[in-house]
Amino acid sequence: MVREVAESCVESLLTEIVSQYCNGIYANKPDLAARRIEAIGYQVGHQLSERYTMERPRFSDHLEAIKFICKDFWSELFKKQIDNLKTNHKGTFVLQDSKFRWLSRVSIAPSSANSGSIQDPSAMAESKEAQATGMYLYFPCGIIRGALSNLGIPCAVSADISNLPACKFT
Repeated sequence: MVREVAESCVESLLTEIVSQYCNGIYANKPDLAARRIEAIGYQVGHQLSERYTMERPRFSDHLEAIKFICKDFWSELFKKQIDNLKTNHKGTFVLQDSKFRWLSRVSIAPSSANSGSIQDPSAMAESKEAQATGMYLYFPCGIIRGALSNLGIPCAVSADISNLPACKFT
């Protein structure tokens, strides 16, 4: 029996998580809010990866695991595969989704999107809307990191949103 959750429910839950951590619990501490949102995503990704790989043999190398994330894992989450995968062959992978579903209803002023990396939220554009959008990306970064961790690949994941709704995960 396959159990699924409506996409609108996931989007609403993500909105509430970001709102509660950014405007409530850690209103004056965006770094703590970001870490907590990412940690929730990590748990989700770890558990989903466990579920989706239960019937599979372990992956033999990093590239095989990344391909699983791009094809099967992403398809389960977003009903589509990653649009583009790039690597420098030194352990860095860039996953590009040209229409990232969780950002499809988000828009920010073009001048606010210039510095869209969420590696450090304080380094993001000064705009509140750009910072809020960046906070939404900690959750999927956590999901990817959790899934890869479960597959035996310790990593750091960051996102870039220089061209909404496109998103790059590194």
